[in-house]
Amino acid sequence: MRKKQKYILPLVSMLVMSILLSACGGGENAASGGDDSSGSGKVTISFMHWRGEDVEALNKTIDAFEKENPNIHVEMQTLPSDQYQSTVQSKISDGSVGDVFASFPGAQFEAFTKAGLFTDLTGSSFLSAYNSKLIEAGQHDGKQYAIPYQLVYNDPIYNVKLFEKYGLTPPTDWEGFLALCQTLKENGIIPIAFAGADIGPGQFMNTMVMNNAPSDDIFTKVEAGEAKLTDEFWVKTLTQIKELNDKGYFQQDALGTKDPAAGALFIQEKAAMLASGSYQLAQNKQQNPNLEQKLLAPITVSADQAKYEGVHTTTFMLAVNSKSKHPEEAKKFIEFLSNPEVAGEYANQTGQNVTVNDVKYDTPELQVAGDWASKKTVFQPRFTILNGDNQKAVTNSIQAVLSGTSPEEAAQQAQAIIDQHIGK
Repeated sequence: MRKKQKYILPLVSMLVMSILLSACGGGENAASGGDDSSGSGKVTISFMHWRGEDVEALNKTIDAFEKENPNIHVEMQTLPSDQYQSTVQSKISDGSVGDVFASFPGAQFEAFTKAGLFTDLTGSSFLSAYNSKLIEAGQHDGKQYAIPYQLVYNDPIYNVKLFEKYGLTPPTDWEGFLALCQTLKENGIIPIAFAGADIGPGQFMNTMVMNNAPSDDIFTKVEAGEAKLTDEFWVKTLTQIKELNDKGYFQQDALGTKDPAAGALFIQEKAAMLASGSYQLAQNKQQNPNLEQKLLAPITVSADQAKYEGVHTTTFMLAVNSKSKHPEEAKKFIEFLSNPEVAGEYANQTGQNVTVNDVKYDTPELQVAGDWASKKTVFQPRFTILNGDNQKAVTNSIQAVLSGTSPEEAAQQAQAIIDQHIGK
C-alpha cells in the first residue's frame, strides 16, 4: 500500500500543477492569439485586404490609431486581388484572422452576406461621416453590413498632351470614338492599351455596356432569367469590342497582355488611352511625372441616346467579421478610418478618392477623379452580377471574342453558363 502511495502522490502533484499553469496561461484570447502574450491585456486585431500598394500609407494610419488606442494592436495582411477574391472567405470564416476585412461589391459581397460573415453596422455613429448615397453598395435588406471606403471611376484614362498634339477631344458618340482611334493609329500611337489577359475585360465592359443596356438592372434580369446575354444589348457590346480589336485599336496580342504590361504602354506614352480606371492615375504619375491625365468613357451610341457619361464604383468595403472575438475594437478601427482628416491623409498618400465627406484632396490626379462627381455616371454594371460564375462567364465572353469567336456564339456560350445557375 505504501509503495502505491509513493507513486500516486507525485502524479497527483503533477496534475495539480498542470491545472494551475493552464489557468494562469490559458483562456480564450490566448488560444485564439487575440491578446498580447505578455499579459498586458493589449488586444490584437487582424486587418485583411487586397491593396498591397496602400500598405505604406496604412501603416502610418495604424501607427496613429495605436497611439490613440494603446490597448489595441493592428496586424495587417494583404493578398493579391485575384487571390483575395478566391481564398479570403475560407481564411476569415472562423474569425482567427480578418477582424476587420475588405470586400468587393457585387458577387463577393453577396457571398459574404449569405455566409453570415458581416457584423451589422446599422446605426453606428461613424456612418454619418460618409456620403449616404455612396455607401449603399454595402447594404443588404436595409442593413449596413459593409462601408465602401473608395470611390473609383472605371473610365479609361487618356493622355492629355497626346490628345492636344493631334487635336483630339473626348468624343460624344461611337463614330467619333472610332475616328479618334483611327487618328491615333495613323500617327503611330496605340489608341487603347488593353489588359485582355486579366483586368481589361472586367473594367472595359462597364463603359462599353452602360449606354447599350436597356436598363440599369439588366444583369439582375439576366440572372433572374428575365433577359438573356443573347439579347441585342450584349451582342452589340461584344460586336463593338470586336470592332476595336479588328481595326487594330488595341495593341498587338491584347488577349495575352496583363495589367502591368498594358500600364507600361500608357506610362511610356506609346498608348493614348488605358482601359482601366481612376485608381491607376496616381501610380501612372509616379512612374512618369510628365504625364497629364484625364478620364473619358467610350460612348457606344449616338450623342442623343447617351444616358451616362461614365461609370463609378464604391469599393474597398470595410467590414467587421461576425466571428471576431474583438468586435468593439474592430469597430473602433473603422471609426478611426472614418475621420475626415485620417481619410484625407489616406486618399492623398494612395491616390484613391474616398466616400468620406469633407475630405480635402491635394493632388491633381485626385482632383481629376473629383471632377467626375458632377457627371452622370452609373454604378459599375459588372458588380450588379451577383453570382461569381456568372460574372466570369460575362467577362470570358469578351476574351472569347478577342480570340476569334463571333459575338453571337460568345454570348450563347456565356448564357449557357448562366442558365445552369438560374433557379438554383
